[in-house]
Amino acid sequence: MTFGFAPSSAASLSSSAATATRLLEPAEWAAAGIPLLRNPREVVSGLHARHRPEPTTAIVAVLDPDERLCASASFSSRRAAADGWMFRNALLAQLRRVIPHDLRRRTPVRTAVLLYCREGDARWTEEDGAWMWGLRDACTLHGLRCGAYITLTRDGWQVLGEGRGGRRPNTASPPEPFAASESPLPQPRTGGVASDVLRRAAAR
Repeated sequence: MTFGFAPSSAASLSSSAATATRLLEPAEWAAAGIPLLRNPREVVSGLHARHRPEPTTAIVAVLDPDERLCASASFSSRRAAADGWMFRNALLAQLRRVIPHDLRRRTPVRTAVLLYCREGDARWTEEDGAWMWGLRDACTLHGLRCGAYITLTRDGWQVLGEGRGGRRPNTASPPEPFAASESPLPQPRTGGVASDVLRRAAAR
């Protein structure tokens, strides 16, 4: 019997190759037919005001066909490496907490979008690619359309794959007040932690 040996190099390569496939390149994302947001700045500003994200905070939101917010949740990811499978599980756990699935529908009606607040500039990173993969897979498993992936950095916000963005809000800007037509800021809901990836959650 042998014990105490490190995994073989072939096994390590196989594991890293599997992880590398769990991300989407910008060209793949752009070719996926992700529906465009009619007013991305309004969506971003609303989520920023509701959740007040700090770097490493992800906000997943579900929109109805008129882009009205149905539900949203925020949580923090502290993983050392980008892993689309873990991101998918974290997103799916939050979606299951805040809104029923639509798996019985033949065609998805509601759309999930993801806003990720992070350090650095607006250029695509492998972490972004892993979040894209995770969002697409979580939407499939929850019966939702996969919507926009948006980054929030010190430079502002950007809808990846579309080239649309703005300087405010950003990671340093204060939340903008809700418009008169918006519902007041809901009280955050708290619940059990789905995995060690999750730190906090705010509900619809």
